[in-house]
Amino acid sequence: MKFLIRVLRLLFRLVVLGAVLVLVAYGAFQFCRWRGLILFSQEADPNQWEVFGVDASVYQGEMDWTALAAQGVDFAFLKATEGSSLQDVRFAQNWAAAQAAGVRVGAYHFFSYDSPGETQADNFISAVPVTPGALPPVVDIEFYGDNLKNPPDKDHVKAVLDPLLGRLEEHYGVKPILYVTYRSYDLYLKEGYEDYLFWLSSPVVAPFWKPWTFWQYSHSARLEGYSGGEERIDLNVFKGSREEFQNLFGPG
Repeated sequence: MKFLIRVLRLLFRLVVLGAVLVLVAYGAFQFCRWRGLILFSQEADPNQWEVFGVDASVYQGEMDWTALAAQGVDFAFLKATEGSSLQDVRFAQNWAAAQAAGVRVGAYHFFSYDSPGETQADNFISAVPVTPGALPPVVDIEFYGDNLKNPPDKDHVKAVLDPLLGRLEEHYGVKPILYVTYRSYDLYLKEGYEDYLFWLSSPVVAPFWKPWTFWQYSHSARLEGYSGGEERIDLNVFKGSREEFQNLFGPG
């Protein structure tokens, strides 16, 4: 009988402990939701953040930037170039139309591990005009093809990336923003790039333990205002108020 009582007491304590842990987890979840640190994939223009944006490329097709602005889009990062030769065929149209609709624009370059940083910079500079009020250029550092399983070593990446960043900073007069995943940040950028702003991809949950200025929280949203083969669009927020956004990047 005593053994049974001890077992029942232990089970009771475990149940109480489990209930406490559930309540703590629920409380933490609700706190993060309240602070906007957990955002679901379809939450466009979340109330917890003042500055909301998208990123887009040719895959979204024809874009109605007036319709997107009406859904709360304040800024847009637009794909301009990739590697040393590819240019997004819709970039110039999106660049002009988004600005006409009152959307703050920035251009991004998809970084290649396979060609010199100098020629990648030339490609970007040939496509993206120096534009007053534009956001800084972005270098998108992620993995593709065989690099997914066999990422290049850090010295090789630095040898390609640093000349690219230097050329862009010299031409546009501002340090580029670095778009990173957890993996690319940890492998290449957590040391030696502390002076750069980071745009970090982290679906749903904010990257608490990484430095970030922009957070890409969704890869699978659907908004009105585009008609390409890709039905989804990426959603982003700026870490700060509208006033901080303007102080950091100047008036749009």
